[in-house]
Amino acid sequence: MYTIGIDLGGTNLRIGLFNEQGEIIEEHSRPTEAEKGPEYAVNNMTEVIDKLKTQYEIKAVGIGSPGPLNAFEGVIIEPPNLPGWVNIPLVNMLEEKIGLPVKLENDANAAALAEATLGAGKGASSVFFVTVSTGVGGGYVNNGQLVSGAQGNCGEIGNMIVNPDPNAYQGPGLNKGALEGLASGTAIGRIGQERLGVTNGAQGVFQLAEQGDKAAQEILDEAINYLAIGLANIVHTVNPEVIVIGGGVMKSKDLILEPLIEKTKQYLYPSLRESFILKPALLDQKAGLIGAGLLPK
Repeated sequence: MYTIGIDLGGTNLRIGLFNEQGEIIEEHSRPTEAEKGPEYAVNNMTEVIDKLKTQYEIKAVGIGSPGPLNAFEGVIIEPPNLPGWVNIPLVNMLEEKIGLPVKLENDANAAALAEATLGAGKGASSVFFVTVSTGVGGGYVNNGQLVSGAQGNCGEIGNMIVNPDPNAYQGPGLNKGALEGLASGTAIGRIGQERLGVTNGAQGVFQLAEQGDKAAQEILDEAINYLAIGLANIVHTVNPEVIVIGGGVMKSKDLILEPLIEKTKQYLYPSLRESFILKPALLDQKAGLIGAGLLPK
């Protein structure tokens, strides 16, 4: 029996066929073209799935999608990168087309499941996955199971306050001083532009830091500090065996990982410092797709 995983992104729609070991047997990709609406995307999903059904015995489909969404009801609420998709009953729409059970989950949770099961957290009893990219997201997997929370929002760490200063930066839809507003790739790029005139986002700040620019390094040090506060809060709240960190910002992990580990330890109870494990993600851009394929298991 096989499963199908769908990574629904704002730019691309990726569909994978998975065997029982979670290995990708086939992969298909096409533009999402979100502006054409959810019905168009569902028809594209259906076309690929129907072809796969003629060759393989498929038991279920998993979808990883940008949030906000209601995973329990299978509804996409209003993701910023899927403009016009408001309160879309995606699971019902696709199930009616393909005649198979469908499970919807936040894309960060799907990536968390993949990293915990087959990636950097494989073998650990509890794994908290953090992604630092355009935004900051997360997901928690305990004993192989995603922990969703009462409303499905477990792991939404981006809105965690890490700077209580009333004058702290406030990003769209976030608290003042929220982790995402201060430590995401978008935040690093914004601060780089404000202070240094950098025009190519976080990448430009990392390039300057690599060249020894002290002002750029200061920007990174601030982001690392805020991220360390966030990671320490996670450790003190759920005490995972491993934290796995991924996302676009970790392409520069040589500048980030070791100082982030050391800074996080400073914020932990002394008894937790030796057991603290932070690993870079292994599955990279495949994590969301692989996690979607694991959702129905």
